Amino acid sequence: MAKAKADAPKSGGKAAKKKKWSKGKVKDKAQHAVALDKNLYDRIMKEVPTFRFISVSILIERLKINGSLARKAIRHLSQEGSIKVVVHHNAQKIYTRTTGGGAAAE
Repeated sequence: MAKAKADAPKSGGKAAKKKKWSKGKVKDKAQHAVALDKNLYDRIMKEVPTFRFISVSILIERLKINGSLARKAIRHLSQEGSIKVVVHHNAQKIYTRTTGGGAAAE
């Protein structure tokens, strides 16, 4: 009987190690530009027409700008004729650069 009482505390209670839960992955808060200044405007006008694949998410990632700025920049470049539509879908619009040869043939 004495031996049974001695075994009891070893099997459970506070002596057992508790599982340590991870804190989870913490994503850094993005610090994207929300206003357009002269330097950013010039950079958009120079770099974006050279991209092969242009979408809102690409501009956000590469230029570190806000989504609304990216949409306005794409709309401006499209109206200017620097980029052309590839896929026009409700959720995602995909553009590409305009090539010199393709515009002359059309």
